[in-house]
Amino acid sequence: MPQPHPPLVTASRRLTTALAKQRFAAPVAHVYRPLVYARALHEAYLTRFGQGPKRVLLLGMNPGPWGMAQTGVPFGEVAAVRDWMGLTGSVKQPDHPHPKRPVTGLACERSEVSGRRLWGLMRERFGSPEAFHADHFVVNFCPLVFMDTGARNLTPDKLPAAERSGIEAACDEHLRRVVKILAPQHVVGIGKWAEKRATHALTGVEQPLKISTVLHPSPASPAANRGWAAAAVKQLTDSGVWS
Repeated sequence: MPQPHPPLVTASRRLTTALAKQRFAAPVAHVYRPLVYARALHEAYLTRFGQGPKRVLLLGMNPGPWGMAQTGVPFGEVAAVRDWMGLTGSVKQPDHPHPKRPVTGLACERSEVSGRRLWGLMRERFGSPEAFHADHFVVNFCPLVFMDTGARNLTPDKLPAAERSGIEAACDEHLRRVVKILAPQHVVGIGKWAEKRATHALTGVEQPLKISTVLHPSPASPAANRGWAAAAVKQLTDSGVWS
């Protein structure tokens, strides 16, 4: 008999099915779905590192073009996924790719700054991916990449309300499933928007949770560019996530 999928894989596939029904109008011209075309790598990440429970769940917003869009792993900067986590897996092509945003999987030579900063801190602090994932896990709220005709990234909060509501309903439900599976004590929004979505989705859940935030490591953030790692460590310590 085939072995049952790990709970996070089952949850991920349910989210993929729910989001497949969503349709988007201009300015969205391209939608990348890494949970589909990079499913092998994404599910390798979930299977190897997502066995619960976890004390801390770190919640990102949505994939970046040179990170999770390439690897299927949240903040999935190629070197971190391939060399530090040691994950392997084939990556196919998104439907209707933009020529300025090619997907080459683990062969991608571009480095995503946000992912390099996030996983670089975890590597420095914990050493091995096994030590980090012993009681931490990283997920993205929305697993879709949105681009306009010029390949400019469009974050979910910038979509029209009617489109956003369908995404948020599916992703809220998925986040509740992840929290039920991993039973974290802390949910940390990476950026204020992720904290806001976590607060909305998890209000009223039965298990006790502390929701907090950490500065987003994006290079578009002047504060992050002044020293993201030190700022993040201070926030995580002040909120009681780290000691």
